Amino acid sequence: MTISWAPPFKSRSLLTKQGLPESRRSPPALPAPPPTSSTPNFFQMLATLRKAGSLARAASAGQRRFLSIHEYQSVNLLNSYGIPTPKSIAAKTPEEAFDAAKQFASTGCVIKAQVLAGGRGKGHFDNGLQGGVHVVQTPEQAKDYASKMIGAKLITKQTGAAGRICNAVMLAERRDPSHEYYVAVLNDRNIGGPVLVASSQGGMNIEEVAAKDPNAIITTPIDFENGLSKAEALDLAKKLGFKSEGAQNEAADIFIRLYKIFKDKDATQIEINPMGETSDGHVLCMDAKFGFDDNAEFRQKDVFALRDISQEEPSEVEAQKYNLNFIKLDGSIGCLVNGAGLAMATMDVLALHGGNPANFLDVGGGATPETVKKAFEILVSDPKVKSIFINIFGGIMRCDYIAEGVINAAKELSLQVPLIVRLKGTKEPEAKEMIRQSGLKIIPFDDLDEAAQNAVKLAV
Repeated sequence: MTISWAPPFKSRSLLTKQGLPESRRSPPALPAPPPTSSTPNFFQMLATLRKAGSLARAASAGQRRFLSIHEYQSVNLLNSYGIPTPKSIAAKTPEEAFDAAKQFASTGCVIKAQVLAGGRGKGHFDNGLQGGVHVVQTPEQAKDYASKMIGAKLITKQTGAAGRICNAVMLAERRDPSHEYYVAVLNDRNIGGPVLVASSQGGMNIEEVAAKDPNAIITTPIDFENGLSKAEALDLAKKLGFKSEGAQNEAADIFIRLYKIFKDKDATQIEINPMGETSDGHVLCMDAKFGFDDNAEFRQKDVFALRDISQEEPSEVEAQKYNLNFIKLDGSIGCLVNGAGLAMATMDVLALHGGNPANFLDVGGGATPETVKKAFEILVSDPKVKSIFINIFGGIMRCDYIAEGVINAAKELSLQVPLIVRLKGTKEPEAKEMIRQSGLKIIPFDDLDEAAQNAVKLAV
């Protein structure tokens, strides 16, 4: 369940900083604070989790997703483990939002767009509505906001200009905390197990808190098998400054139960920001973010049934059906490569010659002519693609399989985009002969630099 990670090298840098669209880039890294006993590798842990959704998919042999779920689904999961949250109701139509808001008529409520992206409150919709989070006082107001949110695309600092569709809203009772805390459960590779990271400075960007005041972060190792003891949890609650004995006990119970979810559900992270202490001395999880290990899908059917593919790039969803490792990027050169390492090196050499890849596509070692054809369909469906560069090293993968798939795709799709092919390795002579006899305008190269230069030139 631990997240695999390797030191960044040039191709990872290209993939995450130059190639990925704005919606996929992580924010610039903050300078790491000097190591302290309370913040061991805090930045590394959070950075790993922030980037895992994109990088692990690109670097692994199989498609990696690190499933995220919507806020209303997270609330339901917390409640199922007895963890208190503000009362909330999901709505998928304006009428459902109207009915839900009636239940909060005495206090008013908050309506939140359910989109898998941060910065919802400061975002805007493609129809002009500002903000994805609003306080509402009446059912009529809730219905009005829901009618403008549902079916529209919310654009935030994390979604890029295209935004993401909002298919539901969540209405939650208004509970104004007297103090906000930060709590997360995640894996720490240096400790070799799970940790609970907490701070009394919640409700804000935790990386900034750690940068300005490293001592504000408390990291508590958790025994994998037994979890947190009540004594450990109470000690942490006291360190964080929960005022009353009742609040300390409630916070301690939440810490213990958060780890139980983490272990039971094969989570990669649970982040509560903020955890609020109310004026009447109770403790609530006000907002939650979950991530789950995709390798556990076979035993977490209930969790993975919550996946919302409307929040994902459609071409990536289609590629996953054919076991193609595909990530859509911003450039104009379509890439079809076998092996994640060679794919990233190919992207680097294109960038070296002034080009920008339109995608990361690793067909893997078990590709067939049929999967190669599907890969082509996905590539040419992108109107930005002006040339296609195929770079294959035939070790496990047979070059003649690739050639057959390329020829079939070029004929069936009436391919108009220039096609540059470099094939080396198993069945290389046979593959080159197949291409020569096809009569198609497929431009072959043996030298990688020369092939990349021509792919860049033809994409202009």
